[in-house]
Amino acid sequence: METDFTPIASFFGGMLIGASALLLMASHGRIAGISGIFSRWLNNQDSPTSTNSVFLIGLFLGLPLFSVISGTTPQIQSDSPFIVMMIAGLFVGYGTVSGNGCTSGHGVCGLSRLSIRSLVATGTFLVSGIVVMFLTRHVFQG
Repeated sequence: METDFTPIASFFGGMLIGASALLLMASHGRIAGISGIFSRWLNNQDSPTSTNSVFLIGLFLGLPLFSVISGTTPQIQSDSPFIVMMIAGLFVGYGTVSGNGCTSGHGVCGLSRLSIRSLVATGTFLVSGIVVMFLTRHVFQG
C-alpha cells in the first residue's frame, strides 16, 4: 500500500496537535494524552461537561468538520482484514494502559517537558512499530 508524502499538511497538522496540547496545559494544567483522557471518559470518571469530554467531542468532530469545509472525505484503505485491525487496536489499547500513556501523552507532551520516561516510551513505540511493519511486510507476507 502506497502512501502520499504530504509535508505541508503534516506540518500544519502537527502544529494543530501541538497547539491543542499547549492550550490544554496552559488553561487546565492537564496533559493531552488521548489514551488517559479516553480511559477516564470510558470509565465514567468524568462528567459530560468536563474538559476531557469536550476534548473527545472535538476529536470525533474533526473528520465531519473537515468534510464540510473541504467538500471531500478522506478515503481509508487497508490491506489488512478488519479483524486483524481490531486485534491490533486491542494490543495498542493494552500497551497504552500498561505504558501509562500513548504517543500523544508521551511523544507530544512528555518530550516537550524533557521527560526521560517519555523519551524511553516514545523510542519503544517507534522501534516496536518499525519491527512490526518489517515483520508484516517482509516475513509474514512471504
